[in-house]
Amino acid sequence: MHATRNILMDPRLVAGGGATEMELSVRLGEKAKSVEGVAQWPYKAVATALEVIPRTLIQNCGGNTIRSLTALRAKHATPGNITWGVDGNSGELVDMKELGIYESYLVKSQSIKTAVETAIMLLRIDKVVSGVKRAGGQQQQQGAAPGSMGPV
Repeated sequence: MHATRNILMDPRLVAGGGATEMELSVRLGEKAKSVEGVAQWPYKAVATALEVIPRTLIQNCGGNTIRSLTALRAKHATPGNITWGVDGNSGELVDMKELGIYESYLVKSQSIKTAVETAIMLLRIDKVVSGVKRAGGQQQQQGAAPGSMGPV
């Protein structure tokens, strides 16, 4: 019922079978090539993370993961093949438009947003990307032994 509600709220559809994720991955990889230095790393990281969906589909079908993923990446690198994905039954690469396999744009965009927000939250929790220096840093109180509460 929620799938029907989502389609009624926003009738846009995207290709299924990992086609959308692979197309986004290829485009982010191309964008990374246009950025210099360390700034290209986030693009590459997200591109690699998006390939998990088609990789998982291939693995679940018992296909050759490396060979199929490389072939799918090559398909998406050539113009006009944005709807190619993995057939969930056979593990073969096929045009999702021909098979009629589509997903709700609303669900797909929300799942990607949630994944990115979760990654950002985890990085902030680990203080990897907090951007804020702690006041006082790692300094100990004068006269206090390490791990103690200070002079009593």
